[in-house]
Amino acid sequence: MIFADIYMDLAKRNVRLHFLRSLLAVIGIVIGVFAITSMGIMGSALQVAVTSDLAEKGGQLSIYPSSSGMGVFGVSSEKRLITEQQFSKIKKASGKNPVVPFRSSYVRYSTKGKESFASIYSLAPDDLPQVVELEDGVMIRGGSRALVSASIAKEYDLRVGSRVKVGDEGHEKSLLVAGILKDSGFGSGISTYNSIIVADRLYDELEGKANGYDQVLVMVRDIDEIDGVKDAIEKSLNGRKKTVEIMDLRGLIESINSIIGTVSLVVTGIAGISLVVAAVSIFNVMMMSVNERIREIGILKSIGVKRGEISRMFLYEAAILGFIGSVIGGILSLLGGGVLIMLVLQDISFLFAPQSLLNVVWGMLVGTGVCVLSGVYPAWKASKLSPIVALAAE
Repeated sequence: MIFADIYMDLAKRNVRLHFLRSLLAVIGIVIGVFAITSMGIMGSALQVAVTSDLAEKGGQLSIYPSSSGMGVFGVSSEKRLITEQQFSKIKKASGKNPVVPFRSSYVRYSTKGKESFASIYSLAPDDLPQVVELEDGVMIRGGSRALVSASIAKEYDLRVGSRVKVGDEGHEKSLLVAGILKDSGFGSGISTYNSIIVADRLYDELEGKANGYDQVLVMVRDIDEIDGVKDAIEKSLNGRKKTVEIMDLRGLIESINSIIGTVSLVVTGIAGISLVVAAVSIFNVMMMSVNERIREIGILKSIGVKRGEISRMFLYEAAILGFIGSVIGGILSLLGGGVLIMLVLQDISFLFAPQSLLNVVWGMLVGTGVCVLSGVYPAWKASKLSPIVALAAE
C-alpha cells in the first residue's frame, strides 16, 4: 500500500512538472467527454419527452376501420367508417372501460382577416373530459361553440369569447371560442395541435351526416387489462374478416424509443471522434513521459522495483489526466445539455431525468477508461526497458 502511494505521488509529480503539456491533454479529454455526454443527455431527454405522454396513455387503444378491402392502389371510392353496429360490439368487448367515438376531418377557418386550415373533431359533450383538458374556458355542451388548440390561439391571439369562422366559403359557421385546449402531446387519438373541436350536431352541419365514426378510443383504466380488452375486441370484430385496426400505444412507445435511441447513438458516435483525438493526445503525452524518464526508470529498476510497479506508475499518470478531464467535461456537459434541452424542448426538468443524468456518469467512465487504455502501451514499454540501457541513457 505504501509503494502504491509512492507510485501515485510520482505520477502526480510528473503531471505537475509538465503542467502545460498535461493541461493541453486534459483539455482534449474535456472536449471529448463534453461532446459525447451532451449528445447523450439530449438524446435521453428527447426520448423521455416524447415517450412520457405516451406512457401516460399506455392504456389507450385506438380503433379505426381496416385498410383491407380498399380499391385499386389502396384508394377507396367511399370513406370507411366504424358503423354503429361495430361500435356497439366495441363497447360490449371493452367492459366498463370508457369508449369514446369521434369523427374528424380537415377544415378551412378564418379569423381576424386571416385564413388557414386545421383538423376538426366531432365529439359528444359528455366524452370531452375523457380525452382533452383545457388551459382556459369551459367545455362545450352544443350550439355554435368550439374548443381551439393553444397553437391556433397563440398564432391569432384568440381568447375565450373570440370568434372563428369555420367551413367553406358560402357555407361558413361563426363559432364562439368557449375554451383553449391544453396541449396533450404526441400520440393521443385526438390531436390538440392545430385543431378545432365541436359538438356532433355542428359537425354534421359542416361536414354532413354519416352513419359511423372515423375512430374509437378505448380508455383502459387498468393497463394490466389492456391485452385482454384488445383480444376481446379482436375476437368480436375481426373473426372471419379483418374489419378494424387496433393500435396499442405500447408498441408505438417501443418503436419511438428504438428510433430515437439509434439516432442518438449515431450522433454520439460522431461526437465520440473528438474523444478518439483526445486519446491519441494522451498516448503521445505518455510516450513523451516515458522517453523523458528513462534514467528514472533505470534507477527504480536497479533498486528492485518490479515491472508491474513501473507500469502502474505510468497508468496512474494516464488515469489522473483522464479523471480530471472527465470530471470537468462531465460538469460542463450538464450545462451544455441543459442549453440544448432548453432550445429544443424548452423544459429544463428533462435534464434531471435519471436517464439523462446517467449519461454524465457513463461519459466520465468512458473518458477515464479511454485515457487509461491510451497509457497501456507506454506503460508496457517503460516496464520492458533494461536497467543497464536505461541508466546509460542521456
